[in-house]
Amino acid sequence: MRARRFIQADVFTSIPTKGNGLAVVVEAEDISDEQMLAFAAWTNLAETTFLLPPTVQGADYRLRIFTPSREMLFAGHPTLGSCAAWLHCGGKPRSPDKIFQECAIGLVEIDMTGEVPAFVAPDTKISAMDDAYRADLCQQLLLDPEKVVRSAVLENGPVWNVLELATAEDVLAVDATRVSWPDYIGVSLIGPHDAGAECDFEVRNISPSSGMVEDPITGSLNAALARWMWKEGRLIKSLLIAQGTKMGRVGRVFVGAPSLGSDRVTIGGHAHVVIDGEVFL
Repeated sequence: MRARRFIQADVFTSIPTKGNGLAVVVEAEDISDEQMLAFAAWTNLAETTFLLPPTVQGADYRLRIFTPSREMLFAGHPTLGSCAAWLHCGGKPRSPDKIFQECAIGLVEIDMTGEVPAFVAPDTKISAMDDAYRADLCQQLLLDPEKVVRSAVLENGPVWNVLELATAEDVLAVDATRVSWPDYIGVSLIGPHDAGAECDFEVRNISPSSGMVEDPITGSLNAALARWMWKEGRLIKSLLIAQGTKMGRVGRVFVGAPSLGSDRVTIGGHAHVVIDGEVFL
């Protein structure tokens, strides 16, 4: 056990403490897998990350991501929050315009040229949702099936069972306590706000693997949703997504649409360092 640099960040909000909290152990070279998982369970946040030297060419740093119960291949708010922590603690990127994070799905590019840092959404596997499972979800959530506009199963590391509802109000009306992990894995909702509203869509991630009833703001889910919309020809402009509303959070996710001839979808958001200190681990 020794003192290590420790950061707690808040991600996907312009108002610190109104986003999704993230614990980051900056100096994690000699911490075992078991210690990482135990520490992630102790922080009791949706995710805790561990920064390590890169092991592949082109990476600026390596990241491992844990929920209180398991390691994740990829996650969005840990990507942006850990990048902010790395920079805050003196990390020097190879390029001033972009940072490359090594994690279990490979290299993830973080674009630093826009209004907010944004990672390039990884490839997403898109599958049809089983009709019986869709009907079961509607029954469990007391959701009128007529309000479901589309559904899909999306996979970009995590797996998301997505119901797109007719309106943002329909999304906000769902009782998140009616489904729980592990019986219902990655239940995700999206619905459009009225024209002229601040945000284009409302998103919720209920029954997350962290054990929480609902996740405040979920970058990897929004990345999968954006990829799905783009592949269906529906992502024709950049979007602002609200998430965490039912939890009293002010989550805002910036979705960058690809330019003509490109498939580059980006997911951005503010990231604030709110605690900078040491942890004995």
